[in-house]
Amino acid sequence: MADADRIALAERAYCTALRYELDYGCCPQCVLVTIQEIVGLVDDATIKASHGLSGGGGLSGKGACGALAGGLLALGAKRGRDRDKLSQGRGMGNFQKARELVDRFRCEFGGITCEDLQRRFTGRTYDMWNPAEYTAFSEARGNQCAHATATVTRWVVEML
Repeated sequence: MADADRIALAERAYCTALRYELDYGCCPQCVLVTIQEIVGLVDDATIKASHGLSGGGGLSGKGACGALAGGLLALGAKRGRDRDKLSQGRGMGNFQKARELVDRFRCEFGGITCEDLQRRFTGRTYDMWNPAEYTAFSEARGNQCAHATATVTRWVVEML
């Protein structure tokens, strides 16, 4: 694929993921649905399975940002180790691409956990299980989580 085509595809992915995150939420699913629509690779079962990764895993804030987790799943859909090859090595090529995505994310957003991004975007963390705090976070973050989701999606398209 020519560089110009890849750039156009990545920009389309950014716009699509941004729209999905703003309209529907659940950052890992928005990354994966967009990758599925634009590139392929991702199946519906993976999209469904990613649902619990939102908000740092179970809305805990403690784990990896859901957008990053979705991006890692998308990379794994292309480069990950197949089940029938478990005994044939670790699959370092996938780990290298995954680390590249993690490092790029950390550099761009100042951390990798949901709470890291909450602090960066709003100056504090929130209890996503408390309805008032969830609403406060939604208002305080503006479009920043959607931008992070869209940015990861763009990067993944560029990396595939």
